[in-house]
Amino acid sequence: MMSHSPFVQLDSISTSVVIDCTNKQPRIIYWGKKLSALSSIEPLLALGKRQEAKCAPEIEPLLSLTPCYGDGFIGAPGLELRSTDGNAWMFSGEISDIQQNENHCTISMFDNVRKIKLNYQISLNYDSNVLSAATEVCNMSDNLIEVDWCASLTVPLHDHFDTIHSFEGRWANEFRRSKLQRFMGGYLKENRKGKTSHDNFPGVLLSNSNTNETQGECFGFHLGWSGNHRTRVESLSDGRNFVQLGELLHPGEVKLKTGECYQTPLMYVSYSKQGLSTLSNNFHTYVRKNLLTYNATEKLRPVHYNTWEAIYFDHSYETLADLANRAAKLGAERFVLDDGWFKGRRGDDAGLGDWVVDKAIYPQGLAPLIKTVNDNGMEFGIWFEPEMVNPDSYLYRQHPDWILQAENCQQIQFRNQYVLDLTRSEVVEYLDTAISDILNTYPQIKYIKWDMNRDINHANNAQGYPAVHKQTLALYELIQSLKVRFPSVEIESCSSGGARVDYGILRYTDRVWTSDSNDALDRLSIQKGCSFFFPSEVMGSHVGPRDCHITGRNIKIETRVGVALFGHMGMEMDPRELTDHEAKVLSEGFALHKQNRQLIHGGKLVRLDSEDCAVNFGIVATDQSEALYAHNLINEYKGALPPSYFFTGLAENKNYKLERVWPVEFDEYRESGLSQLNGQVFSGEHLVNFGIQLPIMLPETLIVFKLTQAK
Repeated sequence: MMSHSPFVQLDSISTSVVIDCTNKQPRIIYWGKKLSALSSIEPLLALGKRQEAKCAPEIEPLLSLTPCYGDGFIGAPGLELRSTDGNAWMFSGEISDIQQNENHCTISMFDNVRKIKLNYQISLNYDSNVLSAATEVCNMSDNLIEVDWCASLTVPLHDHFDTIHSFEGRWANEFRRSKLQRFMGGYLKENRKGKTSHDNFPGVLLSNSNTNETQGECFGFHLGWSGNHRTRVESLSDGRNFVQLGELLHPGEVKLKTGECYQTPLMYVSYSKQGLSTLSNNFHTYVRKNLLTYNATEKLRPVHYNTWEAIYFDHSYETLADLANRAAKLGAERFVLDDGWFKGRRGDDAGLGDWVVDKAIYPQGLAPLIKTVNDNGMEFGIWFEPEMVNPDSYLYRQHPDWILQAENCQQIQFRNQYVLDLTRSEVVEYLDTAISDILNTYPQIKYIKWDMNRDINHANNAQGYPAVHKQTLALYELIQSLKVRFPSVEIESCSSGGARVDYGILRYTDRVWTSDSNDALDRLSIQKGCSFFFPSEVMGSHVGPRDCHITGRNIKIETRVGVALFGHMGMEMDPRELTDHEAKVLSEGFALHKQNRQLIHGGKLVRLDSEDCAVNFGIVATDQSEALYAHNLINEYKGALPPSYFFTGLAENKNYKLERVWPVEFDEYRESGLSQLNGQVFSGEHLVNFGIQLPIMLPETLIVFKLTQAK
């Protein structure tokens, strides 16, 4: 065994993580408030020493970074392997090397009997307090080894983190947060849909039962992976608790020959002592500084107009030119041509895979439409669904073997489409060429909406092996290849809305489509759930039509605009149907968003604790010089009058001018004192601690306040 430092300590601006390396296996012994420079680490071992429990092993198996059967661990293992000689399942390695700099460490373990090596890559980002970690498994033996499971990391938790917050949902109803008390045993969520999924977002929060948005301890965990995944929170009978996240592998999906390695997806973890909103801002800071290539300080995110809910597949140049003219007058800055522009695509049952412009609809190609869009001062964007193919397409008729399929297993019918096998190099080359040809022919295209509209049910590739792991990596490589050659083209990750929203895909894309539901009431909870991990500027948020085509709800234009205001704003409707009043309100909303989008897309989010009938939050500039706060009333309050509204997050030692900025025309139920306060200056101390009395409002309405520092 090589000599090494007994402890690894990683520090960020307000967090410390300490890894004990005094034993054979490394383990996390501290993760919390930043330790002082004078603090000694050795006493942590004495303070945390556990005695022999009743009816338990004399020496307790360690809860290490990768607890294993070979160490006698009887909780969920961090690693499960198989080998041709049947010996590898009992991994029992010891630390062989440690490399560390200020914010990063590499720890290696080696099992000298089974010739298997583990490498941990662990980084703690200083500015964001977010730790990223991955585990690499390397086969140094002469046997073939199959990886059944490898957690990206195993993180222990103190017992007072007793509340689990999960995120789940379905199509058009994503990111619904649910809470339950941690219990003895295992909390397990698994996803086998071949993409991140609407159902089981790969993220979980653990908090104290008394933690709220602004105070209390909490941890956040997220797996940056766009394929199958597993989340486990386990409490052992001996009182120890831990969290594991990792890629969920099909049997035989990862086979390692001699010298080959498998690396888990990155797991992202952050700790907060100041509540859930601070935890979210940790993640937002990390995304902005480490994942996104889009620089909002160099180019503001343009207001979108997307054609889908206006025309669906009913394309014509005349109609689209009219829509472009109307969208530009309303304030749109980017025009996105959605599904229906390519050969044979008159519905969702044909054409996918044939990525050439349909000359029957566009006899002169897309050039006339692009010119009309550009002449109106808007960028041009376009829709693709590259990973899919319709059986009724030239591509499928020529290459029926190019899809993922399992012998003697009938294909599952899903949206009239099959999944192309991206593990075949010829498939990726075809897609790369087809998309590149469009982008080269029309260099004015500055945006791609990249969609994926079905699950992967039969994940077998041409070699007969499950392929989700390689399929996901091939997708990343394809997008990255296009981004390198077309650096001015931005890409949106869409998967029937929010079924592929994660840090893995966000490394290669610029924004996500949060949900297919443009219903403003649904969007309040969807965007709130998404905000726990993702900042506002990456969340596509559109003003939908008067009558939502998914829920059937009819919601006032003021509310629809006010909800969309706080994301990457756009509209997805038929502007020909707008009344004069609706057009005026929509135009005013876009103008308000443009005036404040640097704040919205760069400020700190403060979610406010509120009753279930309302969603309240603010976005505060990093220097606290300005802020926007929203009060969204879903249902009437139980009491006769609404409660006070507290502007948490403002600087108490500054003065602020208070303005109601939305809706422009506020229709009060009965005259209140609100109009008399508009434009007045108040101290931050009063606004934070005393608040403002809200007016009586009708359900499904909202109010937005602007706070600006006064001299």
